[in-house]
Amino acid sequence: MQPLPPRDFDVPAARHLLNRAGYGGTPAQVTELAEMGLDAAVQRLVNYGDAPALPGPDLDPDVIRSRTKEERQRFIKARKDGDEDHLDEVRKQRQDARKADRTQFQALQQWWLGRMVDTPRPFEERLTFFWHGHFASSQRSVRDSYLMYAQNATLRENARGPFADLVAAVVHDPAMLKYLNNDKNIAKRPNENLARELMELFTLGVGNYTEDDIKEVARALTGYGVNDNDFQLKKPQHDPGDKLILGQTGPFDGDTVAALLASRPACARFIALKLYDHFVADVGDVYEKLSSRKAAAVDDLAAVLSAEDLHVGRTLQRLFKSRHFYGDDVVGKKIKSPVQLVVGTLRSLGTPVRQAVLVLPALKQMGQVPFEPPTVDGWDGGRAWINTSTLFVRQNFTTFLATGIAPTAKIRRQRAKRNKRRGKDRDNAAEVYRPTALLSHLSNPTPETATDALIDHALGPHTPAARREPLHALARELLADGITDEPLARLVAAIAATPEYQLC
Repeated sequence: MQPLPPRDFDVPAARHLLNRAGYGGTPAQVTELAEMGLDAAVQRLVNYGDAPALPGPDLDPDVIRSRTKEERQRFIKARKDGDEDHLDEVRKQRQDARKADRTQFQALQQWWLGRMVDTPRPFEERLTFFWHGHFASSQRSVRDSYLMYAQNATLRENARGPFADLVAAVVHDPAMLKYLNNDKNIAKRPNENLARELMELFTLGVGNYTEDDIKEVARALTGYGVNDNDFQLKKPQHDPGDKLILGQTGPFDGDTVAALLASRPACARFIALKLYDHFVADVGDVYEKLSSRKAAAVDDLAAVLSAEDLHVGRTLQRLFKSRHFYGDDVVGKKIKSPVQLVVGTLRSLGTPVRQAVLVLPALKQMGQVPFEPPTVDGWDGGRAWINTSTLFVRQNFTTFLATGIAPTAKIRRQRAKRNKRRGKDRDNAAEVYRPTALLSHLSNPTPETATDALIDHALGPHTPAARREPLHALARELLADGITDEPLARLVAAIAATPEYQLC
């Protein structure tokens, strides 16, 4: 965690900072950050409170709602009396609610992706998405789009503060309580799901607790349930007695358990490793598999985290100012997640969104969809993002963003049919992309200087000459009649199709 000398914070370093602490930026945004200097740049990104916040989504909080007491009584009576008309009405209401919730959920996903693209507070979105993958829960199990949004708001509100506060908020979060069945955790029959994941995946890691600790934490979380959209402590179902957890005895509840787990030395190293894997290098979540250099960096990060009382924002400020963060073995060596690939392309290359309805299917094919992590363990990340199938989609979708050419013939056919039904000859996939804006800092660009500027911005200035020359040759062909938007968009697409573009 030794600091980077201020003189070494240049345009490439600023670009790296924006790529890792956010989702990239235009050349002008990168230059502006570089001119601020290291301290001011990191301060601006991490302490984003002065930047305007974008509005939340327009959602119906009662799209999935609990039945009233009267409705429950009438339903029970209908079952008893065999009143099939009323039972059919209830079933239809439930089906209609599920359909409306699916529609609202898609709008929620589009809202978050749009916010990532448009936000003036990129670190807020990047850190919130990190915690979404760490404290993972999914709409597939929760089945309530409003609760998923409320969880997003909880993670966002607590993202950069003390980790103990974030853990406490999570154990009170209705979506998490439903996802891990803690709404069924009662004193007479403790449910251990949340307790186990809280220790294994969220705070300590395997080997730093016992099965007895899990049982006692489950007792501490009994009665933690949900009432419609809100957390509810159901006191008759809560066990108020003393529990023995990690060698300490007391009448623990969710808040005191969160504080206890966060205070353990194992927690600092566990969270430091998670932060390092997300923001620095693809190292996985097994400390014992780290190289000596990376293990030392994680140890240093854990020490900073402990010294800062597990305050996430202050710790990441130190990380983003460190010499290690800008090392040659870090810059340009991390595989972009699907969300980072798509959102980063839109933010840094300024491509049009094209058709928002195609973004979610493409992300699904790439293996990462907001609000739908595959398991409670989140996404694996790293090399798991890349295989022959996903690489094909990744390259084709960035080509689509740059050129408007749909990624597959199937999608082109579907789009043509949809436009025909709507009486349209074209849609916003044909929106003009103006990549000449990326070259505004060049006074008299040539095909070679324009290509190098785009390569430096999209791939990094470390890109060797042998990798640049084929793109120079393509540029000389495409830009022979002048550097204009249409041929330049094809050059951008070619650069985004390179293997190096999959890294940041």
